[in-house]
Amino acid sequence: MSDPEMVAGRYAEVRAQVARACRDMGRDPATVTLVAVSKTMPADVIVPVLEGGHRVFGENYVQEAKTKWPDLRDRFPGVELHLIGPLQSNKAREAVALFDVIHTLDRPSLARELAKEIARAGRAPRLLVQVNTGEEAQKGGVPPAEADAFIAACREEHGLAIEGLMCIPPADDPPSPHFALLSEIARRHGLPVLSMGMSADYEAAIQLGATHVRVGSAIFGARG
Repeated sequence: MSDPEMVAGRYAEVRAQVARACRDMGRDPATVTLVAVSKTMPADVIVPVLEGGHRVFGENYVQEAKTKWPDLRDRFPGVELHLIGPLQSNKAREAVALFDVIHTLDRPSLARELAKEIARAGRAPRLLVQVNTGEEAQKGGVPPAEADAFIAACREEHGLAIEGLMCIPPADDPPSPHFALLSEIARRHGLPVLSMGMSADYEAAIQLGATHVRVGSAIFGARG
């Protein structure tokens, strides 16, 4: 488990590297949001990052976030919580209530449930479509060839406001072609948000237009 006293230093270093990668591309660092991926991390490990002023965090599971974040949000106002893991359709109600951004919209049944819960709750998390750029059977996400039709269906059939796209490249592939593919799909649809890049490859993602990078182990250390 991470030593909380080391977390603040790693967080500061990641922030500096994000800013450096932006400047190298002539980008304003303010155009890239660092999503600190706090999944599986207990509150005492997350607190140093909150105390450092960071307010954007990513979680993989609805149930874990429900257990962990209400108290932290009370203590540290202004937290923006992102769901970056797969979402079961039967968890749509809880996800709409808890998360500010959902990165993993990837199938018609989930689009239907999210639309229903957004209408019921009167609360609309920002929505990203996950694209399975490597077409890996074990991963969620829409195949690239189906992305155009799915984005159109989300908008036209379900009335969902899609803000952007997310991908997780295959672990053994060079990530840049996957980031370039995601960027091209986003351009076709006028989508401003690109959630791509993790601890090992966020600098490459920034080079190819990422607006959100999801960094966990580089901040919080290896997960037990």
